Amino acid sequence: MKNHYVTFGQTHTHRVDGQTLDCDTVAVFMAESDADGRNKAFELFGPKFFTDYHDKQWDESSLVYFPKGYVFLNL
Repeated sequence: MKNHYVTFGQTHTHRVDGQTLDCDTVAVFMAESDADGRNKAFELFGPKFFTDYHDKQWDESSLVYFPKGYVFLNL
């Protein structure tokens, strides 16, 4: 299992696992593979997210653009 990261557009707001996700947050959850992570993103958010990244794609320095930081989902 590895981390999967999901970012959101300006009009994409979701409530998952008791937490609010929006354009200022990065959702993080565990996935078996890149494809499983992407499928889970669509299950959770439908088409209303911006981009999904797997561990090797996510650049930690990008967090500066998300002032509320990571929101870890225990799914």
